[in-house]
Amino acid sequence: MSSSSVAPTAKPPMRDALVAAAFRLFLERGYEQTTVDDIVTLAGVGRRSFFRYFPSKEDVVFPDHERCLDDMTAFLAADEEEHEPVRRVCDAARLVLRMYAENPTFSVQRYRLTKKVPGLRAYELSVVWRYERALAEYLRGRFAGRPDGSLRADVIAAAVVAAHNNALRSWLRSDGRGDAGATVDHALGYVQRTFGGSADTTVRAAPVSGAPVGEPAGHPDDVVVLVSRRDAPVWRVVQEWESVLGRAGRLASREIQGTEYLYE
Repeated sequence: MSSSSVAPTAKPPMRDALVAAAFRLFLERGYEQTTVDDIVTLAGVGRRSFFRYFPSKEDVVFPDHERCLDDMTAFLAADEEEHEPVRRVCDAARLVLRMYAENPTFSVQRYRLTKKVPGLRAYELSVVWRYERALAEYLRGRFAGRPDGSLRADVIAAAVVAAHNNALRSWLRSDGRGDAGATVDHALGYVQRTFGGSADTTVRAAPVSGAPVGEPAGHPDDVVVLVSRRDAPVWRVVQEWESVLGRAGRLASREIQGTEYLYE
């Protein structure tokens, strides 16, 4: 995790007591059979105390997501220009992993409970969407002014969430055994390799003579040099070709589509 991440806020003891009482009853009786009155009775507090911390019974199942979302938002807001944006959102996703890894037993219990209760699954999906929205909003700011900046932001945010959750579910299904950080790092590494800084510099084109970049070639002797990494996907090469040569490039790219290339 990046050293610039935001430290989580301490949780009040009464809040912990309510969560512990709720999950004890959920495991003994079932989620649907447990009421808020049951929870506060076991915790030894009043209903007003419960609703001071949790707006609903569903919220007590996910007690740390609001705090984690605040941490993520603050972490992204503390961004500086030298931070590579895709790496930054991957580091932000690791804040969510840290929340789960702080208490593996509780995280596994919640995972099992959520699988059994459709309403909790729907609630969880709404929380996941809020994380994805926070990542996308940050990326839209970083990609402002770029071609397809908003589209790129939304795609990368969705990819980060999908990769993180795929690895997280794998860890939870193993009952919290193994190195959750390594599993998530592997998944997020895939996102970084696909969309990260190296991808932004995978292909670059520059005119050697003749028409400026972005304008159609006006003379048969105009030369444009296209430099590509060995592992650059063909679609990215074609995209850069089209952006440099304009309409002429789009016409020529029809011949590129479907052609096999050997990168030496």
